[in-house]
Amino acid sequence: MTDALGRLSEEGVAIWLDDLSRARISSGNLGELLDQQHVVGVTTNPTIFQKAISAGQGYEEQVADLAARRVTVEEAVRMITTADVRDAADVLRAHHETTGGLDGRVSIEVDPRLAHHTAATIAEAKQLAWLVDRPNTFIKIPATRAGLPAITEVIGRGISVNVTLIFSLDRYREVMDAYQAGLEKAKSKGLDLSAIYSVASFFVSRVDTEVDKRLDALGTPEAAALRGKAAVANARLAYQAFEEVVAADRWQALSREGANAQRPLWASTGVKDPAYPDTMYVTELVAPGTVNTMPEATLRATEDHGVITGNSIAGTYEDSRGVLDALEKLGVSYDDVVRVLEDEGVAKFTHSWDGLLDSTRAELERLAGGKG
Repeated sequence: MTDALGRLSEEGVAIWLDDLSRARISSGNLGELLDQQHVVGVTTNPTIFQKAISAGQGYEEQVADLAARRVTVEEAVRMITTADVRDAADVLRAHHETTGGLDGRVSIEVDPRLAHHTAATIAEAKQLAWLVDRPNTFIKIPATRAGLPAITEVIGRGISVNVTLIFSLDRYREVMDAYQAGLEKAKSKGLDLSAIYSVASFFVSRVDTEVDKRLDALGTPEAAALRGKAAVANARLAYQAFEEVVAADRWQALSREGANAQRPLWASTGVKDPAYPDTMYVTELVAPGTVNTMPEATLRATEDHGVITGNSIAGTYEDSRGVLDALEKLGVSYDDVVRVLEDEGVAKFTHSWDGLLDSTRAELERLAGGKG
């Protein structure tokens, strides 16, 4: 056992848990992770909620009450998920206060079916912020084309945002632009910029999954040599883009007004290919001012045998660009990879949301005597 998680925190990486359930809250497990494993935040998504609520533990009484009230399934799901986020936010409130608002946060996502509808995303974000009603929450908005203006509008209203489903470097720059535009809008309204926070969730492991599939189809030694390199290279170049943006005049002007930098967050950090080290997307992406949100298995693996040797991103930009260039030369199109991943990401979360609606509907009908 190492203190790799402690070292990670010392290097300026905020450790968040990529999971939440009512049982995790009520059992005290979440509190233990905060106290013992350096966890300072929690992220959720539709897939996490589908798994938690389908398991059923701890939800019976609330579902029975919702069934008695004959609420719609959409209202039931929102009442259940916001209750979990609100309770988790209360558990993390002390961390929120001791970090001056930077951490101790819980994220909840807008309905993924709204990912391509700007006005509906804005309305949903406002509703979620009102429902959870805790200062230490992030509203997650996907980085789709329609999501960009929604990010600006929601930030401009003073609501803190976790921008999710970022795969592309170009889209990431657009996300950072949308955040700054939102802060400028908030400033024009006289809002306190220091009270607004944001993270940009750059997805990691899914990039290797998609790229490796294409490399395997090529079946050449050159292709095999690039397996497992695309995701880390892509994320490292994202950090380079972040450094460039925060050094620019536009951001410096906002910073002087008290604005908080939109931290890069490494998401999808559970390794999916057993051929790779199970801590790869943690140890290879260490840099100050970042967040790494981990499934519990990745958290435990890092705690057990992760090796943190300092900043592992600095000095890698040329090599990282070389990886993406080499992929292009082999015919693996970066633009096509990130397009496919964004489309699949929205589709997967929508599928999980639909499954959550279906399982909740079945429970509501059962508890209401099958009368809907």
